[in-house]
Amino acid sequence: MTSRTITTPWGQQLLENPEEIALNDYPRPQLRRDNWRNLNGWWEYAITKSDQQPASFEGKIRVPFSPETTLSGVGKMVGPADFLWYRRHFSVNTKETAPANRRTLLHFGAVDQICEVFLNGQSIGTHVGGYWPFEFDITHQLQADNELIVKVQDFSDNPRYAYGKQKQKHGQIWYTPQSGIWQTVWLEQVPQTYVTQLQWCPQFDEGQILLTLGTNQPFAKGTLLITSQEQVVCQREFSDTTVAILLPQVHPWTPADPHLYQVTLTVDEDRFTSYFGMRKFSIGKRNGVTVPLLNNQPVFFNGLLDQGYWSDGGYTPPSDEALVYDIQQMKDLGFNLLRKHIKIEPLRWYYHCDRLGMLVWQDFVSGGGPDYHPLVILVLPFIGVTLKDHHYRWFGRQLAASRQQFRQEMHDTVKLLQNVTSLAVWVPFNEGWGQFDSLPVTAELRQLDPTRLIDTASGYHDQGAGDFHSAHVYFKKFRMKPDRKQRIQVLSEFGGYSLPVVGHMASDKRFGYKKFPDQERFLTAYLKLFTEEVLPAVSQGLAGTVYTQVSDVEDELNGLMTFDRRVLKVDENILRKMNHTIAATFQQLHKDN
Repeated sequence: MTSRTITTPWGQQLLENPEEIALNDYPRPQLRRDNWRNLNGWWEYAITKSDQQPASFEGKIRVPFSPETTLSGVGKMVGPADFLWYRRHFSVNTKETAPANRRTLLHFGAVDQICEVFLNGQSIGTHVGGYWPFEFDITHQLQADNELIVKVQDFSDNPRYAYGKQKQKHGQIWYTPQSGIWQTVWLEQVPQTYVTQLQWCPQFDEGQILLTLGTNQPFAKGTLLITSQEQVVCQREFSDTTVAILLPQVHPWTPADPHLYQVTLTVDEDRFTSYFGMRKFSIGKRNGVTVPLLNNQPVFFNGLLDQGYWSDGGYTPPSDEALVYDIQQMKDLGFNLLRKHIKIEPLRWYYHCDRLGMLVWQDFVSGGGPDYHPLVILVLPFIGVTLKDHHYRWFGRQLAASRQQFRQEMHDTVKLLQNVTSLAVWVPFNEGWGQFDSLPVTAELRQLDPTRLIDTASGYHDQGAGDFHSAHVYFKKFRMKPDRKQRIQVLSEFGGYSLPVVGHMASDKRFGYKKFPDQERFLTAYLKLFTEEVLPAVSQGLAGTVYTQVSDVEDELNGLMTFDRRVLKVDENILRKMNHTIAATFQQLHKDN
Protein backbone atom coordinates (compact mmCIF):
# COMPACT_ATOMS: atom_id res chain seq x y z
CA MET A 1 0.00 0.00 0.00
CA THR A 2 1.26 3.46 -0.87
CA SER A 3 0.45 6.25 1.57
CA ARG A 4 0.89 9.92 0.85
CA THR A 5 0.56 13.18 2.70
CA ILE A 6 -2.42 15.35 1.88
CA THR A 7 -3.02 18.50 3.90
CA THR A 8 -6.12 20.42 4.83
CA PRO A 9 -6.13 24.18 4.14
CA TRP A 10 -5.72 24.86 7.86
CA GLY A 11 -2.91 22.36 8.24
CA GLN A 12 -1.14 23.87 5.27
CA GLN A 13 -1.22 27.24 7.04
CA LEU A 14 0.44 25.69 10.10
CA LEU A 15 3.15 24.09 7.97
CA GLU A 16 3.85 27.43 6.34
CA ASN A 17 3.96 29.22 9.72
CA PRO A 18 6.07 27.04 12.03
CA GLU A 19 5.98 29.54 14.92
CA GLU A 20 2.18 29.73 15.00
CA ILE A 21 0.67 28.10 18.09
CA ALA A 22 -1.91 25.53 17.04
CA LEU A 23 -5.38 25.54 18.62
CA ASN A 24 -4.78 28.73 20.56
CA ASP A 25 -8.38 28.98 21.82
CA TYR A 26 -9.56 28.51 25.39
CA PRO A 27 -10.14 24.75 25.59
CA ARG A 28 -13.12 24.62 28.00
CA PRO A 29 -15.92 26.93 26.80
CA GLN A 30 -18.35 26.28 29.66
CA LEU A 31 -15.91 27.10 32.43
CA ARG A 32 -13.84 29.89 30.92
CA ARG A 33 -11.38 31.96 32.93
CA ASP A 34 -9.26 34.85 31.69
CA ASN A 35 -5.96 33.96 33.34
CA TRP A 36 -4.58 31.11 31.25
CA ARG A 37 -1.59 30.26 29.09
CA ASN A 38 -1.35 27.85 26.17
CA LEU A 39 1.64 25.47 26.23
CA ASN A 40 1.07 24.11 22.73
CA GLY A 41 3.98 24.53 20.34
CA TRP A 42 7.36 22.93 19.76
CA TRP A 43 8.50 20.51 22.46
CA GLU A 44 11.38 18.02 22.47
CA TYR A 45 10.58 14.32 22.06
CA ALA A 46 12.18 10.89 22.22
CA ILE A 47 10.96 7.34 21.57
CA THR A 48 12.68 4.68 23.68
CA LYS A 49 12.36 1.07 24.75
CA SER A 50 13.15 1.96 28.35
CA ASP A 51 10.93 3.55 30.98
CA GLN A 52 13.95 5.48 32.25
CA GLN A 53 14.20 9.11 31.16
CA PRO A 54 16.46 9.37 28.10
CA ALA A 55 19.80 11.12 28.36
CA SER A 56 19.00 13.11 25.24
CA PHE A 57 15.97 13.89 23.07
CA GLU A 58 15.72 13.13 19.34
CA GLY A 59 14.17 16.27 17.97
CA LYS A 60 11.17 18.61 17.97
CA ILE A 61 7.48 17.74 18.01
CA ARG A 62 4.61 20.16 17.52
CA VAL A 63 2.17 19.70 20.39
CA PRO A 64 -0.69 18.75 20.38
CA PHE A 65 -0.26 16.59 17.27
CA SER A 66 0.56 12.89 17.68
CA PRO A 67 3.98 11.80 16.37
CA GLU A 68 2.28 9.68 13.70
CA THR A 69 0.91 12.81 11.98
CA THR A 70 2.27 15.24 9.42
CA LEU A 71 1.60 18.30 11.56
CA SER A 72 3.66 16.94 14.44
CA GLY A 73 6.78 17.28 12.34
CA VAL A 74 7.78 13.74 13.36
CA GLY A 75 5.97 11.15 11.23
CA LYS A 76 6.90 8.09 13.33
CA MET A 77 4.79 5.26 14.72
CA VAL A 78 4.87 4.56 18.45
CA GLY A 79 4.39 0.88 19.28
CA PRO A 80 2.98 -0.78 22.41
CA ALA A 81 6.51 -1.61 23.60
CA ASP A 82 7.73 1.98 23.18
CA PHE A 83 7.90 4.88 25.59
CA LEU A 84 7.19 8.32 24.16
CA TRP A 85 8.85 11.22 26.00
CA TYR A 86 8.10 14.93 25.82
CA ARG A 87 10.08 17.80 27.32
CA ARG A 88 9.39 21.50 27.46
CA HIS A 89 10.91 24.40 29.41
CA PHE A 90 8.80 27.38 30.40
CA SER A 91 9.18 30.41 32.63
CA VAL A 92 6.64 32.16 34.84
CA ASN A 93 6.58 35.48 36.62
CA THR A 94 6.71 35.91 40.38
CA LYS A 95 2.94 36.23 40.75
CA GLU A 96 2.50 32.74 39.36
CA THR A 97 4.91 31.31 41.93
CA ALA A 98 3.16 32.87 44.97
CA PRO A 99 1.09 30.05 46.56
CA ALA A 100 -0.24 32.26 49.35
CA ASN A 101 -2.95 33.87 47.23
CA ARG A 102 -3.14 31.97 43.91
CA ARG A 103 -2.97 28.43 42.64
CA THR A 104 -1.59 27.27 39.31
CA LEU A 105 -3.17 24.32 37.51
CA LEU A 106 -1.56 22.33 34.70
CA HIS A 107 -4.20 20.94 32.30
CA PHE A 108 -3.96 18.22 29.65
CA GLY A 109 -6.88 17.95 27.20
CA ALA A 110 -6.06 14.31 26.36
CA VAL A 111 -3.00 12.04 26.26
CA ASP A 112 -3.23 8.63 24.61
CA GLN A 113 -2.99 6.37 26.56
CA ILE A 114 -1.14 6.14 29.92
CA CYS A 115 1.14 8.91 31.11
CA GLU A 116 3.25 10.17 34.00
CA VAL A 117 4.04 13.86 34.35
CA PHE A 118 7.22 15.30 35.90
CA LEU A 119 7.83 18.92 36.87
CA ASN A 120 11.33 20.04 37.82
CA GLY A 121 12.44 16.46 38.35
CA GLN A 122 9.50 15.47 40.55
CA SER A 123 6.66 13.15 39.53
CA ILE A 124 3.43 15.09 40.02
CA GLY A 125 0.99 12.39 38.94
CA THR A 126 -0.21 9.82 36.44
CA HIS A 127 -3.28 9.41 34.25
CA VAL A 128 -4.89 6.45 32.50
CA GLY A 129 -7.18 6.81 29.47
CA GLY A 130 -6.54 8.44 26.11
CA TYR A 131 -9.72 10.53 25.71
CA TRP A 132 -10.33 12.40 28.94
CA PRO A 133 -8.87 15.64 30.37
CA PHE A 134 -6.93 15.79 33.61
CA GLU A 135 -5.11 18.39 35.65
CA PHE A 136 -2.54 18.82 38.43
CA ASP A 137 -2.20 21.55 41.02
CA ILE A 138 1.47 22.53 40.53
CA THR A 139 1.50 25.56 42.81
CA HIS A 140 4.16 24.23 45.17
CA GLN A 141 6.37 22.67 42.47
CA LEU A 142 6.42 25.79 40.30
CA GLN A 143 9.64 27.80 39.92
CA ALA A 144 10.65 30.82 37.88
CA ASP A 145 12.16 28.46 35.26
CA ASN A 146 10.58 25.04 34.83
CA GLU A 147 11.23 21.73 33.12
CA LEU A 148 8.08 19.76 32.19
CA ILE A 149 8.47 16.12 31.11
CA VAL A 150 5.69 13.73 30.06
CA LYS A 151 6.22 9.97 29.71
CA VAL A 152 3.61 8.12 27.64
CA GLN A 153 2.93 4.50 26.86
CA ASP A 154 0.22 3.65 24.31
CA PHE A 155 -0.98 0.06 24.08
CA SER A 156 -3.27 1.03 21.17
CA ASP A 157 -5.70 -1.85 20.54
CA ASN A 158 -5.00 -3.59 23.83
CA PRO A 159 -8.18 -5.26 25.16
CA ARG A 160 -8.31 -3.36 28.45
CA TYR A 161 -8.46 0.31 27.48
CA ALA A 162 -10.61 2.29 25.05
CA TYR A 163 -8.94 2.77 21.66
CA GLY A 164 -11.78 3.29 19.17
CA LYS A 165 -10.89 2.76 15.52
CA GLN A 166 -7.13 2.79 16.07
CA LYS A 167 -5.34 -0.43 15.11
CA GLN A 168 -1.70 -1.38 14.77
CA LYS A 169 -2.71 -3.40 11.69
CA HIS A 170 -4.82 -0.65 10.17
CA GLY A 171 -6.63 -0.50 6.86
CA GLN A 172 -10.17 -0.28 5.48
CA ILE A 173 -12.37 0.84 8.42
CA TRP A 174 -9.45 0.78 10.93
CA TYR A 175 -7.12 3.75 11.13
CA THR A 176 -3.57 4.68 12.04
CA PRO A 177 -3.07 4.70 15.83
CA GLN A 178 -2.49 8.03 17.52
CA SER A 179 -0.10 8.35 20.45
CA GLY A 180 0.73 10.81 23.16
CA ILE A 181 -0.48 14.36 23.61
CA TRP A 182 -3.30 15.08 21.15
CA GLN A 183 -5.21 17.90 22.83
CA THR A 184 -4.14 21.25 24.24
CA VAL A 185 -1.78 21.55 27.21
CA TRP A 186 -2.34 24.69 29.26
CA LEU A 187 -1.69 26.55 32.50
CA GLU A 188 -4.37 28.35 34.47
CA GLN A 189 -4.29 30.55 37.53
CA VAL A 190 -7.13 30.25 40.04
CA PRO A 191 -7.82 31.64 43.54
CA GLN A 192 -7.34 29.54 46.66
CA THR A 193 -11.01 28.54 46.45
CA TYR A 194 -12.09 27.67 42.92
CA VAL A 195 -14.74 25.78 40.96
CA THR A 196 -13.59 22.36 39.81
CA GLN A 197 -16.73 21.45 37.88
CA LEU A 198 -20.24 22.65 37.17
CA GLN A 199 -23.35 21.01 35.78
CA TRP A 200 -26.21 22.66 33.93
CA CYS A 201 -29.40 20.58 33.96
CA PRO A 202 -32.26 22.13 31.95
CA GLN A 203 -35.69 21.42 33.43
CA PHE A 204 -37.59 22.43 30.34
CA ASP A 205 -41.17 21.80 31.43
CA GLU A 206 -40.63 23.63 34.71
CA GLY A 207 -39.02 26.58 32.95
CA GLN A 208 -35.89 26.48 35.08
CA ILE A 209 -32.21 25.57 34.96
CA LEU A 210 -30.53 23.63 37.76
CA LEU A 211 -26.90 24.55 38.48
CA THR A 212 -24.68 22.22 40.51
CA LEU A 213 -21.17 23.34 41.47
CA GLY A 214 -18.14 21.44 42.69
CA THR A 215 -15.34 23.35 44.43
CA ASN A 216 -11.97 22.37 45.83
CA GLN A 217 -13.05 23.61 49.27
CA PRO A 218 -16.18 25.22 50.77
CA PHE A 219 -17.04 28.71 49.52
CA ALA A 220 -18.79 31.59 51.26
CA LYS A 221 -20.76 33.36 48.53
CA GLY A 222 -21.51 33.13 44.84
CA THR A 223 -23.16 35.43 42.33
CA LEU A 224 -24.51 34.74 38.87
CA LEU A 225 -25.66 36.86 35.97
CA ILE A 226 -27.63 35.27 33.12
CA THR A 227 -28.23 37.10 29.88
CA SER A 228 -30.25 36.26 26.79
CA GLN A 229 -29.59 38.23 23.60
CA GLU A 230 -27.66 40.72 25.77
CA GLN A 231 -30.66 41.26 28.05
CA VAL A 232 -30.35 40.39 31.75
CA VAL A 233 -32.82 37.63 32.65
CA CYS A 234 -31.50 36.74 36.11
CA GLN A 235 -29.10 38.20 38.64
CA ARG A 236 -28.76 36.68 42.10
CA GLU A 237 -26.53 35.59 44.96
CA PHE A 238 -26.24 32.05 46.32
CA SER A 239 -24.37 30.10 48.97
CA ASP A 240 -25.33 26.48 48.18
CA THR A 241 -23.67 24.13 45.70
CA THR A 242 -27.05 23.50 43.99
CA VAL A 243 -29.08 26.41 42.66
CA ALA A 244 -32.47 26.25 40.89
CA ILE A 245 -33.03 29.27 38.64
CA LEU A 246 -36.49 30.04 37.28
CA LEU A 247 -36.33 31.72 33.88
CA PRO A 248 -39.00 34.36 33.24
CA GLN A 249 -39.58 33.21 29.67
CA VAL A 250 -37.83 30.18 28.19
CA HIS A 251 -36.17 30.58 24.81
CA PRO A 252 -35.82 26.95 23.59
CA TRP A 253 -32.70 25.62 21.89
CA THR A 254 -33.29 23.89 18.54
CA PRO A 255 -31.09 23.20 15.50
CA ALA A 256 -33.01 25.91 13.64
CA ASP A 257 -32.66 28.37 16.52
CA PRO A 258 -29.63 27.37 18.63
CA HIS A 259 -30.20 29.89 21.39
CA LEU A 260 -27.71 29.85 24.26
CA TYR A 261 -27.96 31.71 27.56
CA GLN A 262 -24.71 33.41 28.57
CA VAL A 263 -23.63 33.27 32.22
CA THR A 264 -21.08 35.10 34.37
CA LEU A 265 -20.35 33.37 37.68
CA THR A 266 -18.32 34.42 40.70
CA VAL A 267 -17.60 32.00 43.54
CA ASP A 268 -15.72 33.88 46.26
CA GLU A 269 -12.84 35.28 44.16
CA ASP A 270 -13.17 32.79 41.29
CA ARG A 271 -14.75 34.51 38.28
CA PHE A 272 -15.56 32.75 34.98
CA THR A 273 -18.10 32.61 32.17
CA SER A 274 -20.30 29.77 30.97
CA TYR A 275 -23.43 29.07 28.91
CA PHE A 276 -26.36 26.69 28.68
CA GLY A 277 -29.25 25.92 26.34
CA MET A 278 -32.84 25.12 27.29
CA ARG A 279 -33.95 21.91 25.64
CA LYS A 280 -35.48 18.53 26.44
CA PHE A 281 -34.97 15.12 24.81
CA SER A 282 -37.71 12.53 25.33
CA ILE A 283 -39.88 9.89 23.65
CA GLY A 284 -43.48 10.13 22.57
CA LYS A 285 -46.19 8.45 20.53
CA ARG A 286 -47.56 10.10 17.41
CA ASN A 287 -50.21 8.29 15.37
CA GLY A 288 -49.21 5.00 16.98
CA VAL A 289 -45.51 5.43 16.19
CA THR A 290 -42.75 5.88 18.76
CA VAL A 291 -40.76 8.99 17.90
CA PRO A 292 -38.02 11.10 19.48
CA LEU A 293 -39.08 14.46 20.86
CA LEU A 294 -37.13 17.69 21.14
CA ASN A 295 -38.84 20.16 23.47
CA ASN A 296 -41.93 17.88 23.37
CA GLN A 297 -42.13 18.09 19.57
CA PRO A 298 -41.32 15.27 17.09
CA VAL A 299 -37.86 15.54 15.53
CA PHE A 300 -36.35 13.48 12.73
CA PHE A 301 -32.68 12.68 13.33
CA ASN A 302 -31.10 13.23 9.92
CA GLY A 303 -27.37 12.83 10.22
CA LEU A 304 -23.98 11.57 9.27
CA LEU A 305 -21.34 9.33 10.79
CA ASP A 306 -18.42 11.54 11.84
CA GLN A 307 -15.08 9.83 12.51
CA GLY A 308 -13.25 13.01 13.54
CA TYR A 309 -9.99 12.20 11.68
CA TRP A 310 -7.88 14.71 9.76
CA SER A 311 -5.49 13.98 6.90
CA ASP A 312 -2.68 15.99 8.49
CA GLY A 313 -3.57 16.05 12.20
CA GLY A 314 -4.97 12.56 12.79
CA TYR A 315 -7.12 12.74 15.91
CA THR A 316 -6.31 16.44 16.30
CA PRO A 317 -8.02 19.12 14.19
CA PRO A 318 -5.53 21.51 12.63
CA SER A 319 -7.46 24.53 13.90
CA ASP A 320 -10.66 25.70 15.54
CA GLU A 321 -11.79 26.94 12.12
CA ALA A 322 -11.45 23.38 10.80
CA LEU A 323 -13.89 22.12 13.44
CA VAL A 324 -16.37 24.83 12.48
CA TYR A 325 -15.99 24.02 8.77
CA ASP A 326 -17.03 20.37 9.17
CA ILE A 327 -20.08 21.19 11.28
CA GLN A 328 -21.22 24.15 9.17
CA GLN A 329 -20.70 22.32 5.88
CA MET A 330 -22.93 19.44 6.98
CA LYS A 331 -25.53 21.85 8.32
CA ASP A 332 -25.49 23.69 4.99
CA LEU A 333 -26.26 20.36 3.29
CA GLY A 334 -29.43 20.12 5.37
CA PHE A 335 -28.37 17.64 8.05
CA ASN A 336 -29.23 18.25 11.71
CA LEU A 337 -27.15 15.53 13.36
CA LEU A 338 -23.60 14.21 13.63
CA ARG A 339 -22.96 10.83 15.18
CA LYS A 340 -19.51 11.17 16.74
CA HIS A 341 -18.18 7.72 16.01
CA ILE A 342 -16.07 5.89 18.60
CA LYS A 343 -14.20 9.05 19.59
CA ILE A 344 -14.49 11.94 22.03
CA GLU A 345 -13.66 15.33 20.58
CA PRO A 346 -12.07 18.37 22.22
CA LEU A 347 -14.72 20.36 24.06
CA ARG A 348 -14.63 23.14 21.49
CA TRP A 349 -16.18 20.78 18.91
CA TYR A 350 -19.24 20.35 21.14
CA TYR A 351 -19.34 24.10 21.78
CA HIS A 352 -19.57 24.74 18.04
CA CYS A 353 -22.34 22.12 17.72
CA ASP A 354 -24.17 23.95 20.51
CA ARG A 355 -23.87 27.40 18.97
CA LEU A 356 -24.38 26.36 15.32
CA GLY A 357 -27.32 24.04 16.02
CA MET A 358 -26.08 20.52 15.26
CA LEU A 359 -27.50 17.62 17.26
CA VAL A 360 -24.98 15.04 18.52
CA TRP A 361 -25.16 11.31 19.01
CA GLN A 362 -22.15 10.43 21.15
CA ASP A 363 -20.58 6.99 20.89
CA PHE A 364 -18.61 5.67 23.83
CA VAL A 365 -15.08 4.82 22.75
CA SER A 366 -14.89 1.09 22.14
CA GLY A 367 -12.40 -1.29 23.67
CA GLY A 368 -12.13 -5.02 24.17
CA GLY A 369 -10.88 -7.42 21.54
CA PRO A 370 -9.28 -6.36 19.33
CA ASP A 371 -9.71 -9.77 17.72
CA TYR A 372 -13.42 -10.37 18.19
CA HIS A 373 -14.76 -13.72 17.07
CA PRO A 374 -15.36 -13.29 13.31
CA LEU A 375 -18.86 -14.75 13.59
CA VAL A 376 -19.87 -11.86 15.87
CA ILE A 377 -18.97 -9.16 13.37
CA LEU A 378 -18.82 -10.70 9.91
CA VAL A 379 -21.39 -13.51 9.75
CA LEU A 380 -24.15 -13.70 12.36
CA PRO A 381 -25.51 -10.14 11.99
CA PHE A 382 -26.11 -10.70 8.28
CA ILE A 383 -28.18 -13.84 8.78
CA GLY A 384 -30.27 -12.32 11.57
CA VAL A 385 -28.65 -14.12 14.52
CA THR A 386 -28.30 -12.17 17.78
CA LEU A 387 -25.92 -13.43 20.48
CA LYS A 388 -26.44 -12.85 24.19
CA ASP A 389 -23.76 -10.45 25.30
CA HIS A 390 -22.95 -12.20 28.57
CA HIS A 391 -20.79 -14.52 26.45
CA TYR A 392 -17.81 -12.27 27.07
CA ARG A 393 -15.24 -14.18 25.03
CA TRP A 394 -17.25 -13.87 21.82
CA PHE A 395 -17.25 -10.09 22.18
CA GLY A 396 -13.65 -9.70 23.31
CA ARG A 397 -14.54 -8.76 26.90
CA GLN A 398 -13.34 -11.84 28.76
CA LEU A 399 -11.12 -9.74 31.03
CA ALA A 400 -12.97 -8.50 34.13
CA ALA A 401 -10.54 -5.56 34.24
CA SER A 402 -11.61 -4.58 30.73
CA ARG A 403 -15.30 -4.59 31.68
CA GLN A 404 -14.59 -2.52 34.77
CA GLN A 405 -12.47 -0.12 32.70
CA PHE A 406 -15.38 0.43 30.31
CA ARG A 407 -17.68 1.31 33.20
CA GLN A 408 -15.14 3.79 34.55
CA GLU A 409 -14.76 5.33 31.10
CA MET A 410 -18.54 5.57 30.78
CA HIS A 411 -18.67 7.58 34.00
CA ASP A 412 -15.78 9.77 32.80
CA THR A 413 -17.48 10.41 29.44
CA VAL A 414 -20.83 11.39 30.97
CA LYS A 415 -19.09 13.67 33.48
CA LEU A 416 -17.08 15.35 30.70
CA LEU A 417 -19.97 15.91 28.28
CA GLN A 418 -22.98 16.27 30.58
CA ASN A 419 -23.32 20.02 29.84
CA VAL A 420 -23.34 19.73 26.05
CA THR A 421 -26.63 21.29 24.95
CA SER A 422 -26.71 19.55 21.56
CA LEU A 423 -25.95 16.04 22.85
CA ALA A 424 -29.16 14.06 22.39
CA VAL A 425 -28.18 10.38 22.43
CA TRP A 426 -25.59 8.15 24.10
CA VAL A 427 -24.35 5.12 22.13
CA PRO A 428 -22.66 2.62 24.49
CA PHE A 429 -21.90 -0.17 21.98
CA ASN A 430 -21.36 -0.31 18.22
CA GLU A 431 -21.72 -3.49 16.14
CA GLY A 432 -20.80 -5.74 19.05
CA TRP A 433 -17.28 -4.30 19.46
CA GLY A 434 -16.43 -5.06 23.08
CA GLN A 435 -20.13 -5.27 23.96
CA PHE A 436 -21.13 -6.86 27.26
CA ASP A 437 -24.00 -6.87 29.76
CA SER A 438 -25.85 -4.19 27.82
CA LEU A 439 -29.01 -4.40 29.96
CA PRO A 440 -27.29 -3.49 33.26
CA VAL A 441 -24.93 -1.09 31.46
CA THR A 442 -27.96 0.76 30.05
CA ALA A 443 -29.58 0.90 33.49
CA GLU A 444 -26.37 2.31 34.96
CA LEU A 445 -26.10 4.89 32.19
CA ARG A 446 -29.75 5.88 32.65
CA GLN A 447 -29.05 6.53 36.31
CA LEU A 448 -25.98 8.61 35.45
CA ASP A 449 -27.93 10.69 32.93
CA PRO A 450 -31.73 10.41 32.78
CA THR A 451 -32.00 13.45 30.47
CA ARG A 452 -30.86 11.88 27.20
CA LEU A 453 -31.87 8.97 24.97
CA ILE A 454 -29.79 5.79 24.70
CA ASP A 455 -29.00 3.74 21.58
CA THR A 456 -27.58 0.78 23.47
CA ALA A 457 -26.50 -1.57 20.68
CA SER A 458 -26.05 0.31 17.45
CA GLY A 459 -26.17 -2.15 14.60
CA TYR A 460 -25.90 -5.71 15.84
CA HIS A 461 -26.66 -7.97 18.79
CA ASP A 462 -29.55 -5.96 20.18
CA GLN A 463 -30.55 -7.24 23.64
CA GLY A 464 -33.75 -5.18 23.78
CA ALA A 465 -32.27 -2.41 25.94
CA GLY A 466 -32.34 1.33 25.33
CA ASP A 467 -34.67 3.63 23.44
CA PHE A 468 -33.89 2.57 19.86
CA HIS A 469 -34.12 -0.32 17.49
CA SER A 470 -30.94 0.59 15.64
CA ALA A 471 -30.13 -0.97 12.27
CA HIS A 472 -26.95 -0.94 10.17
CA VAL A 473 -27.51 -1.84 6.53
CA TYR A 474 -24.80 -1.68 3.85
CA PHE A 475 -24.97 -4.67 1.54
CA LYS A 476 -28.70 -5.05 0.97
CA LYS A 477 -31.80 -2.93 0.69
CA PHE A 478 -33.18 -1.52 3.91
CA ARG A 479 -36.63 -2.68 4.86
CA MET A 480 -38.36 -1.71 8.08
CA LYS A 481 -39.06 -4.50 10.56
CA PRO A 482 -41.36 -4.17 13.58
CA ASP A 483 -39.67 -3.84 16.94
CA ARG A 484 -41.23 -5.98 19.67
CA LYS A 485 -40.22 -3.38 22.26
CA GLN A 486 -41.88 -0.57 20.24
CA ARG A 487 -38.77 1.57 20.48
CA ILE A 488 -37.73 4.38 18.15
CA GLN A 489 -36.75 2.98 14.75
CA VAL A 490 -33.51 4.34 13.29
CA LEU A 491 -31.15 3.41 10.49
CA SER A 492 -28.02 4.35 12.40
CA GLU A 493 -25.50 3.42 9.68
CA PHE A 494 -26.01 2.94 5.96
CA GLY A 495 -24.71 4.03 2.58
CA GLY A 496 -20.95 4.28 2.62
CA TYR A 497 -20.82 4.95 -1.11
CA SER A 498 -17.30 5.41 -2.38
CA LEU A 499 -16.11 8.03 -4.87
CA PRO A 500 -12.34 8.47 -5.26
CA VAL A 501 -11.09 11.96 -6.09
CA VAL A 502 -7.65 11.89 -7.69
CA GLY A 503 -5.14 14.08 -5.91
CA HIS A 504 -7.10 14.00 -2.64
CA MET A 505 -6.53 10.41 -1.50
CA ALA A 506 -4.14 9.39 1.27
CA SER A 507 -3.81 5.82 0.05
CA ASP A 508 -3.79 3.77 -3.15
CA LYS A 509 -6.22 1.38 -1.49
CA ARG A 510 -9.85 2.29 -2.11
CA PHE A 511 -12.35 0.91 0.38
CA GLY A 512 -16.09 1.53 0.26
CA TYR A 513 -19.33 -0.41 0.41
CA LYS A 514 -20.31 0.45 -3.16
CA LYS A 515 -17.91 2.11 -5.59
CA PHE A 516 -18.59 4.66 -8.31
CA PRO A 517 -16.26 5.97 -11.02
CA ASP A 518 -17.60 9.52 -11.31
CA GLN A 519 -19.65 12.14 -9.47
CA GLU A 520 -22.73 11.83 -11.67
CA ARG A 521 -23.23 8.12 -10.98
CA PHE A 522 -22.31 8.60 -7.32
CA LEU A 523 -24.95 11.30 -6.84
CA THR A 524 -27.58 9.37 -8.81
CA ALA A 525 -27.07 6.32 -6.60
CA TYR A 526 -27.13 8.46 -3.45
CA LEU A 527 -30.48 10.03 -4.38
CA LYS A 528 -31.91 6.65 -5.35
CA LEU A 529 -30.91 5.26 -1.95
CA PHE A 530 -32.85 8.00 -0.18
CA THR A 531 -35.91 8.09 -2.45
CA GLU A 532 -36.37 4.30 -2.72
CA GLU A 533 -35.34 3.18 0.77
CA VAL A 534 -35.32 6.05 3.29
CA LEU A 535 -38.45 7.97 2.29
CA PRO A 536 -40.74 4.90 2.19
CA ALA A 537 -39.38 3.84 5.58
CA VAL A 538 -40.15 7.28 7.04
CA SER A 539 -43.76 6.73 6.05
CA GLN A 540 -43.62 3.42 7.95
CA GLY A 541 -42.23 4.94 11.16
CA LEU A 542 -38.50 5.45 10.61
CA ALA A 543 -37.37 8.34 12.84
CA GLY A 544 -33.67 8.74 12.10
CA THR A 545 -30.86 8.02 9.67
CA VAL A 546 -27.06 8.23 9.89
CA TYR A 547 -25.35 8.11 6.49
CA THR A 548 -21.73 6.97 6.29
CA GLN A 549 -20.00 9.48 6.35
CA VAL A 550 -18.75 13.09 6.66
CA SER A 551 -15.32 12.64 5.06
CA ASP A 552 -12.97 10.05 3.63
CA VAL A 553 -10.52 8.58 6.14
CA GLU A 554 -7.28 6.99 4.93
CA ASP A 555 -8.31 3.92 2.80
CA GLU A 556 -12.01 4.55 3.39
CA LEU A 557 -13.23 6.72 0.51
CA ASN A 558 -16.91 6.94 1.42
CA GLY A 559 -17.17 10.53 2.64
CA LEU A 560 -19.25 13.38 1.28
CA MET A 561 -15.95 15.29 1.47
CA THR A 562 -12.39 14.22 0.74
CA PHE A 563 -10.05 13.47 3.63
CA ASP A 564 -8.30 16.83 3.20
CA ARG A 565 -11.66 18.69 3.19
CA ARG A 566 -10.79 20.38 -0.11
CA VAL A 567 -13.47 18.74 -2.29
CA LEU A 568 -17.21 18.38 -1.62
CA LYS A 569 -18.32 15.39 -3.68
CA VAL A 570 -22.04 16.25 -3.78
CA ASP A 571 -24.26 19.05 -5.03
CA GLU A 572 -25.20 21.20 -2.03
CA ASN A 573 -28.57 22.30 -3.44
CA ILE A 574 -29.67 18.77 -4.33
CA LEU A 575 -28.79 17.36 -0.90
CA ARG A 576 -30.43 20.25 0.92
CA LYS A 577 -33.64 19.71 -1.07
CA MET A 578 -33.63 15.96 -0.34
CA ASN A 579 -33.05 16.50 3.38
CA HIS A 580 -35.84 19.08 3.48
CA THR A 581 -38.21 16.58 1.84
CA ILE A 582 -37.38 13.92 4.44
CA ALA A 583 -37.90 16.30 7.36
CA ALA A 584 -41.16 17.65 5.92
CA THR A 585 -42.49 14.13 5.31
CA PHE A 586 -41.75 13.16 8.90
CA GLN A 587 -43.31 16.29 10.34
CA GLN A 588 -46.46 15.90 8.25
CA LEU A 589 -46.88 12.31 9.41
CA HIS A 590 -46.32 13.05 13.10
CA LYS A 591 -47.70 16.51 13.63
CA ASP A 592 -50.11 17.01 16.53
CA ASN A 593 -53.75 16.58 15.58
